[in-house]
Amino acid sequence: MTTLIKRTTLIVRDLARSMAFYRDGLGLEVWYDDEVVLSGRGLAAGGVGDRTRLVIMKAEDPVIGMIGLLQWVDPELPEPATRRERLGIGDVVFVLQTGDLEGVMGRLRTLGTRVHAEPHLFEVRGADGRQLRMRSASVWDPDDYFLEINQRLPMEAP
Repeated sequence: MTTLIKRTTLIVRDLARSMAFYRDGLGLEVWYDDEVVLSGRGLAAGGVGDRTRLVIMKAEDPVIGMIGLLQWVDPELPEPATRRERLGIGDVVFVLQTGDLEGVMGRLRTLGTRVHAEPHLFEVRGADGRQLRMRSASVWDPDDYFLEINQRLPMEAP
């Protein structure tokens, strides 16, 4: 049996704003959009009969790399007390790869995205032991989820 991680679902404040970030900023497509009424059993949030709306955004792969955006419609969830500025235990870092980091960052800036780190170059050893040259930036999405966005670059000749 093969185990795949197909999707991560994010609980969001404002579905329209989150969809704009992932669709218009990052270039994902809407794959699914429907109301889900909770049974009160499977999800460790909400209660029996809560109405939610789930939108699943899809990257290029037909099965993996999806992000679900889940908003409580009735009743609404309370707003967090503060905005996130740093990561800690229990937090998540999403790592995305693009072929056009500058284009993605331009679209995200247009949406008013909080940028944590502007595009910068770095090198890291890949899983096969070879050096990889990357250009990377990091941002906070509208609900304070943290994203690292990378673009692989050719290695420079010695």
